[in-house]
Amino acid sequence: MNRILIVEDDMDLNISASAFLKRKGYTVFSADSVAEAWDILDENQVYLIVSDIMMKNVDGFEFLKMLREGDKNMPMLFMSARDDIEAKTKGFKDGVDDYMVKPINLEELDLRISALLRRAEIKNTKRIELYDFIMDEDERSAYVNGNEINLTSREFDLLYKLLSYPKKTFTRSALMAEFWPVESDATLRTVDVFITRIRDKTKGATSFKIETVHGLGYKAVINGR
Repeated sequence: MNRILIVEDDMDLNISASAFLKRKGYTVFSADSVAEAWDILDENQVYLIVSDIMMKNVDGFEFLKMLREGDKNMPMLFMSARDDIEAKTKGFKDGVDDYMVKPINLEELDLRISALLRRAEIKNTKRIELYDFIMDEDERSAYVNGNEINLTSREFDLLYKLLSYPKKTFTRSALMAEFWPVESDATLRTVDVFITRIRDKTKGATSFKIETVHGLGYKAVINGR
């Protein structure tokens, strides 16, 4: 899943970003207009789109709208000179997955692309694979060093959520709202108890850790081998 399309009419940025990402191991297609982008998409398999907003004829917002009419899952990242909340709000409401403001730091662009592709792969395969830990959403199974561990349904869902969005902090209240029914007697402290259980059951895995973000909640951090 390393095939990327860059749609940018600033050719200096288009060329520099394309060259940089190719050096990072991506297969990169580039277009300077939405019309050219559609031609590329018709003929090539692409797994992520990086697009400018302010382009001639058809802008990035309209491109996003047309894309979402046919493909609701293709990750798209906007990179734009527009730093106003109206543009960001419209982009995210219309279905963009990430938003970067120019001038673009290419190393950060690589990190964001990697995160978006990883989430897309998890969503498509319903499987999280680290070097000593595996979770399969369809099977509802989890393995540490090849040995299956016994997670309750709620423990599984909590861990799967955290690992699907590494480094993203989830507040206790957000986790409770998603994984406990409204009529539940559970409190925010209940979330802490479940996280403690998850840490204990996965303590043999060194590929990730669940970190406490003091005063807020929790996040998963993936470790290198």
